[in-house]
Amino acid sequence: MTIEIEGIPLDALRALSHQEQDELLSFSRPISFMMGSATVLAEFNQDGKELTINLAHIDGGGEGVLLVLWRALRAYATERDYHSIRWNVHALTCAKPNPRLKRFLRTHSFSEVDDPSYGPIFTRTTKLLVAA
Repeated sequence: MTIEIEGIPLDALRALSHQEQDELLSFSRPISFMMGSATVLAEFNQDGKELTINLAHIDGGGEGVLLVLWRALRAYATERDYHSIRWNVHALTCAKPNPRLKRFLRTHSFSEVDDPSYGPIFTRTTKLLVAA
């Protein structure tokens, strides 16, 4: 099964110019998009050479949406020479927390923290290899 974002295959999204891709992420504004069978509410931010992804809500899915999103954003960040990606997942404050998501996050080295800006979240920062 191929997971698409808003009905567009990932290969087609990767073929867009960097400017067009950046515009789709709507930096510093919350956006909602369909990915596979899931609806995702997220916000993307840049802080120097760190890309921050706030995943506020994922409704539906189950076909590996989070892993596909993870890989796609890692490729995006690497192409733009970001040094790291910080993931903030707000699964701890959902009205109906998904226990499978919590297990997934814990097994993928996400930490539960009480963030001063967001309250209780799961977070993980991944360092990226920077070309010399």
